[in-house]
Amino acid sequence: MTEFALLQAVFIPLLLSPAAYLVGRRYGTGAAMWVAFGTLLYSTALVVAAAAQGGAEERYPWTSHFGEFGMLLDGLASPFAIMIYVLCTILALYSRPYMVHKFREQFAEERGITVSHGGHSGLEGQEGLDEYVRAKSGLYYALYMVFSMGMLGTVLATNLIEFYVFFEFMLVPGFFLVALWGDGPRRRIGLMFLFWTHAGAVVLLLGFLMIGLTAGGFDFEAVRAADIPPDIALVSAVAIAVGLGVKLAVFMFHVWLPYVHGSAPTPISALLSPAMIGIGAYGIFRLIVELLPGAFADMAIWLHVWGIATMIYGGAMALMQDDVKRLLAYSSISQMGYLLFGIGSGSVLGMAGAEMMYVTHALGKGLLFMTAGILIVRAGTRSLTRLGGLAGKMPVTAVCAVIGALTIAGVPPTSGFMGEWLLFYGALETALEEGSTLRAVTFGLGLLATALTMSYMLWMLKRIFFGKTPEHLSHARDPGWHMKAPMMVLAGFTVVLGIYPDIFLAGIVPYMGGVLGA
Repeated sequence: MTEFALLQAVFIPLLLSPAAYLVGRRYGTGAAMWVAFGTLLYSTALVVAAAAQGGAEERYPWTSHFGEFGMLLDGLASPFAIMIYVLCTILALYSRPYMVHKFREQFAEERGITVSHGGHSGLEGQEGLDEYVRAKSGLYYALYMVFSMGMLGTVLATNLIEFYVFFEFMLVPGFFLVALWGDGPRRRIGLMFLFWTHAGAVVLLLGFLMIGLTAGGFDFEAVRAADIPPDIALVSAVAIAVGLGVKLAVFMFHVWLPYVHGSAPTPISALLSPAMIGIGAYGIFRLIVELLPGAFADMAIWLHVWGIATMIYGGAMALMQDDVKRLLAYSSISQMGYLLFGIGSGSVLGMAGAEMMYVTHALGKGLLFMTAGILIVRAGTRSLTRLGGLAGKMPVTAVCAVIGALTIAGVPPTSGFMGEWLLFYGALETALEEGSTLRAVTFGLGLLATALTMSYMLWMLKRIFFGKTPEHLSHARDPGWHMKAPMMVLAGFTVVLGIYPDIFLAGIVPYMGGVLGA
């Protein structure tokens, strides 16, 4: 394995982000895209190679006050890390046509130029347009690479303070990506994103400080070996669950997510929803289930109930949406409920299913957000009432969108089926073993939530791709390869994973068994 592989995977995108900025300003969007794509592809290859060899662990001296600076790629971290960087890499390609479209829109808006949809006629030849697009492209890809680095660093961290630093590192580029290039009142929504997620991070930090000061160190190993009093462990676990619950956007802490996902540039929505918010579930696995098992045993049933409330609320709200991106945002809330539901099952297979649901959500929701971006660029609208009959005009997009929707709905042979099967198997297993009426009820409600998921997914597909094509969509067609190729990669991956789930399960199930002592 390459020396310092994990360190390279995390920090090379950060170190080369100024290069993307400078290359973009000088040579344009395409050059900046290739810098970002090449860098992230190399980093992805490092992570995949390390995972294929059974994982990796690296430790570096840091400070006596905090402990070691470490990175760990094990059965828990590997699926999260791989999906984060796979999405970041392919969305770097997808970003090029979408963000050029966005930059040109903003150029026209700032100068009061009226343009028609489809090529932005009326903009060609405008003085300063090329320089404007180049400057914005360089800044976009630089922030994009820093955002990617923050997500991976959080997943690989082996120290509470290190985890917190990377966790906060995601927020700053995320704020600028929304505030600079979002739709609607983007600066206000960007601030909402920053305030909500930072408030959650502060609660998380309080939990970390309680644990670290009691354990006498912040390294995960020190916390695991320490004899933390049960009352302190429980209060710390609750603080961590609340802090991560904001990131997960679960019921009661979900307020920010529909606004942010609806406003963010679509490539960033396709990272925020499938990749970033699920890191909250990773944190619950690593910080509560693994490090505070006694507190987790007390909390599990409450996490289970919290998950089912989130599943049903998100699904019901998704059914009521007309805006495609807001529908997908509420769907993401519901899907995060599935993760919490599986974690709260407290069984090996239920928790393995929860992690598979993260992978499933990354693939399916990535496909659907990319579909939304194509509708914005090619159809000029994201309103379901103004769409219809596009399957004949955009066949590649339609096929990929259907595969994405079936993945989220849990229909075989997609990866979604394997995730949901394990999730509900584990939940029912725990309910029967404990003879718990409450768990039996939540299991039944979980099945109801899957019906909701199927309903809003099929309803969305029908309104976008079937029926009569409106006159104003007569020009619509599939996009170029920058947008199609990433969708085809994800669509193929979700089918392959549905047929052969041991690609990830071979590492996930033994890890969960080890943590739970099974």
